[in-house]
Amino acid sequence: MRTNVAVETDTAGLRPLSARSVVLSLLLGTHPPRLPVKDLVRLVEPFGVGGSTLRAALSRMVSAGDLRRANGVYGLSDRLLARQRRQDDAVRPRTRAWDGEWEMVVITATGREPAERAALRARLTTLRLAELREGVWLRPANLDRPLPGELARVAQTYTARPDESPHELAARLWPLEDWAATARTLLARVAGSRDPADSLTAFAAAVRHLLTDPVLPAGLLPPDWPGEALRAAYAGYRAELAASAGLGGGEDGGTS
Repeated sequence: MRTNVAVETDTAGLRPLSARSVVLSLLLGTHPPRLPVKDLVRLVEPFGVGGSTLRAALSRMVSAGDLRRANGVYGLSDRLLARQRRQDDAVRPRTRAWDGEWEMVVITATGREPAERAALRARLTTLRLAELREGVWLRPANLDRPLPGELARVAQTYTARPDESPHELAARLWPLEDWAATARTLLARVAGSRDPADSLTAFAAAVRHLLTDPVLPAGLLPPDWPGEALRAAYAGYRAELAASAGLGGGEDGGTS
């Protein structure tokens, strides 16, 4: 059985901060995601990033296609704008009442290159689908979003009602206890963070973890599921950071 969500229980997905990650965190949390260089210099200072380090990072990020620069203002590229939308959705996923039906995607295309198969798997995972067996993906139909039309080129889509207990099926498809354990570790870490850099590092890990939340109907989740608590903690942090820095975006921001 494949593991459909990768979790890092020991480290809770914590990664050291770099100048690039600080800049992206600030821009992903700003709506619209554009900041003048003078504001970036001021905003990165509490995270231990100096002016010369910042300018070097900005130059590399523009060259790499992460950022666009116009008249001294830096903004996210189209690719990172899409990432901002995904992260916004991780904080406030759009759901609807669940009537017991499941979305099912069955891959029908053959002869694809490994890179194409990997890209499709990543796309389906981003849609919060899980793989039951090779080429068969599904999830409860409680997300308020259509499946993208481009899937029709490589797959057939169905609505299904599995005979198996939906609670047992969800537990087979997603490592829910592991996900919850990592979320609780992150909640403890963010509650204990006092240094700005430590807080940003912890909340960056939190938003990455929220991207892997399957967002299941409440009845299919283990007791005391910490997903909403982690979302609330992250939204509060974004609102605090935006207010203290004078940024737009409030609760809807993202973190690299």
